Amino acid sequence: MNMPTEHKVEPVSLHINGRRAESTSTRFGDVTDPATGAIIRQVPFCNAADVDAAVKAATAALPDWSALPPLRRTRILQKFLQLVQANAKELAALITEENGKTIADAMGEVQRGSEVIEFACGIPHLLKGEYSENAGPGVDCHTLRQSVGVCAGITPFNFPVMVPMWMFPVAIACGNTFILKPSEKDPSPAGRMAELLKEAGLPDGVFNVVHGDKEAVDAILMHPGISAVSFVGSTPIARYIYETSAKHGKRVQALGGAKNHMVVLPDADVEYAAEAVIGAAYGAAGERCMAVSVVVAVGDVADALVKTIEHKAKKVRVGPGMQEGVDMGPLVTGAHRDKVAGYIDSGVSDGARLVVDGRGVRIPGHDQGFYLGTTLFDNVKPTMKIYREEIFGPVLSVVRVETLEEAIALVNAQQFANGAALFTSSGGAARRFQEEVQIGMVGINVPIPVPLAFYSFGGWKNSLFGDLHVHGVESVKFYTRTKAVTTRWPNQSTPKPTFTMPLLG
Repeated sequence: MNMPTEHKVEPVSLHINGRRAESTSTRFGDVTDPATGAIIRQVPFCNAADVDAAVKAATAALPDWSALPPLRRTRILQKFLQLVQANAKELAALITEENGKTIADAMGEVQRGSEVIEFACGIPHLLKGEYSENAGPGVDCHTLRQSVGVCAGITPFNFPVMVPMWMFPVAIACGNTFILKPSEKDPSPAGRMAELLKEAGLPDGVFNVVHGDKEAVDAILMHPGISAVSFVGSTPIARYIYETSAKHGKRVQALGGAKNHMVVLPDADVEYAAEAVIGAAYGAAGERCMAVSVVVAVGDVADALVKTIEHKAKKVRVGPGMQEGVDMGPLVTGAHRDKVAGYIDSGVSDGARLVVDGRGVRIPGHDQGFYLGTTLFDNVKPTMKIYREEIFGPVLSVVRVETLEEAIALVNAQQFANGAALFTSSGGAARRFQEEVQIGMVGINVPIPVPLAFYSFGGWKNSLFGDLHVHGVESVKFYTRTKAVTTRWPNQSTPKPTFTMPLLG
């Protein structure tokens, strides 16, 4: 990965100060088509000089952008929203080409991301401060909500459009400028979004894109010109992002890994629950931070539930994401495919019952693609590796317990706390579950409880490092600083200032 490949492939550009730019780095990475394994592009691994160029552009654009009235900022976002909607198929095709997920799933990603733009268009309402008239004798108090400065986003491969849209529309609507470092595995959608922002009228330097690996990430985390960092990825990296950013005086929100449970009670509709878990576990080849990776079967529902899931899992059609009729595409890289297959090996060696085996899938005409089929384990124990760790692939584990109390205790004992779901027809059980489970996002008969854009997304425990979640009201708090102003206009009746502690009330 240290030098460009000899055969000619399309290069991926940086986007700095409103135009495409080349990296000064000599290190490059290959971008592959997961469906075929072919190298389709090269992405530069930016160095500190590249990141500094982006910071300088963002810093130069900041004064005028932050001074622009919020309504004018959001009018540009409204135009950007229209352009995203008009170019949704193109963005989805880029996602599928580099990530591997199906076109239908990629279109859904673009839609969910555009909903955050819609939310950001209403941010002027949330930028209003508070006001207290005559808080003390002749004293008024009010607050201002102002931009933080230059912000950066470091985003993962699984949602190359949606996750960046969790960040930058809110950040720039709040008056900040932004630098995006997308995953080096599927970098092209970031550049296309930069072009659409430019077309929408965004001033040069407000949104910039750099690429790369740890060298670029460290340059972002340690650059004194960057005030805030947002991250979505694995827990070890999230912890590193959080600690390093905080050490360098930045505010940070770092979303980490997950091990999402779906608890199914005996009174649940087994057919409905099984249908729900198929999409939640195997959609996007399981490469979702909110994918259901564990089914907790309570009591005598287990046998029927496992049998129904097995039947449905075997019917999932695996193939190239661009191909019609395909339910599940390939994994993002060959290395990741092999890693997930290694977890299947581990589950077998640890004694879990392999009900459906996704290893060895071959797609005619796509022998070099990064495919795994759906995989289902039963009788999984909490001590097993396939239960303890985030797999991030199409592998579903079934754990059997006897009671709801045991199920809640199992969920709460996990180090991750992103999402959990309960399937039941009992309102009392649902209420108890949502109150007692120690999870950031809860679904009741909803398998993937990702909140809408005007709520905030994020987990607890090792699924989040930082105090504020992404999008929704919490993101506005993250991307702004509050300033309190106390005002008095003296007249003849105004008390004279005193030498002692002033009392305003």
